[in-house]
Amino acid sequence: MNAIINGNVYFNKEFHKNHVILYDEKIINILNEEEYNNYAKLNNVSEINADNQLVIPGFIDVHVHGYKGVDVMDGKVESIRSLAEGITENGVTAFLPTTMTMELCYIEKALDVIREVKENSNLNPYGAMVLGAHMEGPYINTNFKGAQPEKYIIKPSSKWLENYKDIIKVTTIAPEVKGAIEVIKKYHSKINFSIGHTGASYEEAKEAIDKGATSITHLFNAMTGLHHRKPGVVGASLTCNCYSELIADKFHVNTNLYQLLINAKGIDKVLLITDCMMAGGLKEGNYELGGQEVRVFNNQCKLVDGTIAGSVLKLNKALRNFSENVVEELANLIPIVTENQAKYLKVYNEMGTLEIGKLANIVIMDENINIIKTIVKGKKVYES
Repeated sequence: MNAIINGNVYFNKEFHKNHVILYDEKIINILNEEEYNNYAKLNNVSEINADNQLVIPGFIDVHVHGYKGVDVMDGKVESIRSLAEGITENGVTAFLPTTMTMELCYIEKALDVIREVKENSNLNPYGAMVLGAHMEGPYINTNFKGAQPEKYIIKPSSKWLENYKDIIKVTTIAPEVKGAIEVIKKYHSKINFSIGHTGASYEEAKEAIDKGATSITHLFNAMTGLHHRKPGVVGASLTCNCYSELIADKFHVNTNLYQLLINAKGIDKVLLITDCMMAGGLKEGNYELGGQEVRVFNNQCKLVDGTIAGSVLKLNKALRNFSENVVEELANLIPIVTENQAKYLKVYNEMGTLEIGKLANIVIMDENINIIKTIVKGKKVYES
């Protein structure tokens, strides 16, 4: 039995002083100090002193390609395990390793490895939980490919998806390409289809949402923008009931749009992501993303031709950036890295909030959102 004492515990969308979390692999109870003191007299408890810091649910990243020198497209168990362990220092307790547009054999290898790690917890004993995969491409628009290699972009295939519908939790797709709507209609109950790398009109994006697409991939980036006569994918995101990813690194999207996004969609539909590549957590220099050379300078990642290629963003830094540029209090913003993702991925019964019976995926952080400790399924996996 473990306990986190002397913390400001986040539950019911508020921070509560003088409360204690009891847990093993799952959360057993949340008690006030008096209740806990009475309990501790009768039970053997191992205590963690939060020292008046914030105790919150573990973060969930639904879009991350790599970290500290590894890439999901390496197709290696060791890479997924290293990624899972590395991002715990940013407060991440669960995530979707994200693939790139490459030859199908490489995507298949990456998905096979992600499945292997997800299904065998012994392969990832000290890292964030692998919840499945986010497949970003190859079902995208060549004119909005961003850093995705054009020569490997293909039309959507129901036959191919059938073999991976168990492990793919999110697929980024351009709804205007031939066959996309049919695939969305067929598999939307199994896979979250996220509109991205797309030249879709407002009407095409809205049709995709009506047919079952549930989200927008890195909103504002690699898609048709908002125009008063052509609202585009951005307009569909802001007016439709779908989730929207956001890379809050202050480079991909102007910070003045953060408040607009909350005002238009509400906090409960915003998903902060990192879109982080292998250079995350490392010094500036030359790296790779899906086999392409990427130059990292001044926290910006670009291909040799200048195309933006992912980020080196950390999810706790994303939350800090976002909170510094909106009027809402931090307590109101915690769901954009926790609860919203859990609901989006349909794992809310297991994680996303601190509640009795849910997994003990817990983060202790200070008021500046610096991570102090990360706990996954009751096991401390990171300590600053």
